[in-house]
Amino acid sequence: MAEEGDVVSKTFRALVERADRKFARVRDFPSYGRAQGQHYFQKVFKAYMRLWKYQQEHRTELVKAGLNRWEIGEIAGRIGQLYFGQYTRTSEARFLVEAYVFYEAILKRRYFEGCKVKDLGVRFKELRFYARFLLVSLILNRTQTVKVVVEKLKALVDDCNANFRETNFKEWKLVVQEIVRFMNADTTFTIASARPFRYSAIFDCHPNSVQYVARFHAKKVLKFRDAILMSYHRNEVKFAELTLDAYRMLQCLEWESSGSFYPKHLAETKENGVVVDYSGTSGLIDMKLVADMTDPTLPPNPRKAILYRPSVTHLIAVMATICEELPPESVILVYLSASGKPSHINASPVESSGGPKRTTKNKLTSHNSLEQNFSSPESHINGKKGSSDYYDDYLWLGSKGNGGSSNLYPGDIIPFTRRPLFLVIDSDSSHAFKVLHGAERGEKAALLLSPFRPMFKDPFSADITQNGSQFTFFLTAPLQAFCQMTGFALSDSDIEVLNNAENILSTAFSKWEVILCKSPSLDLVWAQVLSDPFLRRLIIRFIFCRAVLSAFCSSEESEQYVPVCLPQLPNSLSPKAEVVQSSVSQLANHLNVADGFHFDNT
Repeated sequence: MAEEGDVVSKTFRALVERADRKFARVRDFPSYGRAQGQHYFQKVFKAYMRLWKYQQEHRTELVKAGLNRWEIGEIAGRIGQLYFGQYTRTSEARFLVEAYVFYEAILKRRYFEGCKVKDLGVRFKELRFYARFLLVSLILNRTQTVKVVVEKLKALVDDCNANFRETNFKEWKLVVQEIVRFMNADTTFTIASARPFRYSAIFDCHPNSVQYVARFHAKKVLKFRDAILMSYHRNEVKFAELTLDAYRMLQCLEWESSGSFYPKHLAETKENGVVVDYSGTSGLIDMKLVADMTDPTLPPNPRKAILYRPSVTHLIAVMATICEELPPESVILVYLSASGKPSHINASPVESSGGPKRTTKNKLTSHNSLEQNFSSPESHINGKKGSSDYYDDYLWLGSKGNGGSSNLYPGDIIPFTRRPLFLVIDSDSSHAFKVLHGAERGEKAALLLSPFRPMFKDPFSADITQNGSQFTFFLTAPLQAFCQMTGFALSDSDIEVLNNAENILSTAFSKWEVILCKSPSLDLVWAQVLSDPFLRRLIIRFIFCRAVLSAFCSSEESEQYVPVCLPQLPNSLSPKAEVVQSSVSQLANHLNVADGFHFDNT
């Protein structure tokens, strides 16, 4: 019997080493590209599933041979890590759910807890497990799980500080601070009744406009398959390598299940009505949960490459790879959120809505500063744009003192306009990218450009290091952005008010969708993507954002505080159009904040 136990133990260790070697090959593999290294991932998945199955079949012998509980937890954690890696490469919800199932099993079975291990290496494994589980739970919007895991992470960091005094855990204290800061900024935690960022058939598919969208036909129709999401601001809200703005855009470009999407609380696992005790060394994980937590009726999510603080050359390399692999008749969404010139960072980023109260001197100073910092896209010689127009202003991707190597110029984007691009630029230098319009090399690009600066009733709300970008917030959570801008405080006691406000927006968006579908002046650039629900929703929300900011600032300030789209959308949905202004006015009156607006036609 002892010899049989030795054989089982040696076989298990050999399987562990083999799986770990394969894991090391794919751990740092790029998260973008359609087919890069797919066969390697299949091999490593196969190795870990074989290992997992082996420990399940022989766990009694392995425990007798000295198998530690944390070792099973580490294997499950590796499998969860692999699934999450596949999610980042494919954006398939099932992989994200698979990762969650394994991580949740580790937590429930307390693989890392209860054994009082005084091994620093094991403690670090547990710390990394909590950090990875938090990231997966955040993306899945499992708010209750996040709160539970945060408390456990805090307790573990304190325990490590007390028991390993010779080791500095400063980085892990920062991780705790990061997630708490993220939770305070994310409306999923601060507004319990808030609607999901993801595209929901219940909330985002407007019944009155469905037939018009279904019948809409353009000369050319593009499929939305790929997105590049990049946010690069100093001291911005983030957790791990996911910034708040990128997180909001990530959520905005995925499907929400139409059913009861994920239970709200950590449920006790039961078998035959009896709570199961996992204090023993168990390797059983209920894989049926994945089928229960995913919706097979939903279309696939578009692939998303999320870039955290990339260099300019890395961003360009990713764009080149995705453009090269883009299927025919498809469009890429490129979301770039970053500061303009480094000197802009120390300038005041916001003005309050009290425009008329500011002095003329301040207005002149602000206007002159803008003229110096932002070259006009219409500046040209003999009616033609000069080559310098493409390289005057830029997005700043770099640490202090990196110089020109950290500048992303509008001209850097031009080579990629050989493929259809849907560009969202969120920056105080965004309007510099107007020069791309008409300079494309093959396909006309759709451009959504943020204002130079945000506008709030309370200027302190504008701190991007606390709340994220206003323009991105409007594109991903328009009602919440509206409330933040006007200073309307949302709380759980305002659920009915919030629901009525959402209904006002839903009615308005439905009307605007019908107008877009019926408009004879709709540019082909917008028409060819209007059938896609994600891009159509961004266009509609842009119209809302533009109308709100136009009405919130005085006319002479509109150049600074109002976003721009190119090509132009139909005049029937301009900020001055009655159908648009009336909806914004109705929402403002409903929330009792209309005194901050300037309406022309209502």
